[in-house]
Amino acid sequence: MKTLIKLQNLHYQYPKAETNALSDINLSIDSGDYLAILGTSGSGKSTLLSILGLINRPTKGEYFLLGTATSALTKNSVALLKNREIGFIFQNFNLLNHLDVFNNVALPLSYNSAIPRKKYAELVEQALLLVGMEKFEARFPDQLSGGQQQRVAIARALVNSPSLILADEPTGNLDSKTSDQIFAVLDELHNKGKTICLITHDTNYAKRAKRRLNMIDGFLKAEV
Repeated sequence: MKTLIKLQNLHYQYPKAETNALSDINLSIDSGDYLAILGTSGSGKSTLLSILGLINRPTKGEYFLLGTATSALTKNSVALLKNREIGFIFQNFNLLNHLDVFNNVALPLSYNSAIPRKKYAELVEQALLLVGMEKFEARFPDQLSGGQQQRVAIARALVNSPSLILADEPTGNLDSKTSDQIFAVLDELHNKGKTICLITHDTNYAKRAKRRLNMIDGFLKAEV
């Protein structure tokens, strides 16, 4: 099985902070994995996700993505890798209100020069089919429920066929029924071979993952 991510003795300290937000993190994520990282607010789990998502760089240690040491990459190379290999799902959906569903989902494609514009419609349709939103292409975010907006956000994360999906509290703003529906979508994506790393504080949803780790005061603890 191919290793997508490898973190070696990774630390992260915010500027002017006196203590590390992350300390001595060692982690491997393989292709097809479904990992949940649990932790309370302030434990460091979102900071870890920002490292995995190439938003922040570690202060110390190394992050290998698809065998590449990310510390050696230029800003342009990081942006390219992030666009093509990582799909993000956020708690607040982060859809653009002035764009319809089609164009929200197509947005990552516009930054991927390897995909011709004539392929956009096909790829967007495939992504929307995966989340059951293929009939909503012309709708705008304010015409959708919270659960529907999150499905569109998941489709956007999928449209580039990334190697890894990072989900940061993906149901944090949804009711329990809608949350169950969103996790059913994530479960189905995993069953189809997608690699998912999930950040959550909810132990019940974390149990749906294949692996569970606990973040405590910046340290990644044994499986729970």
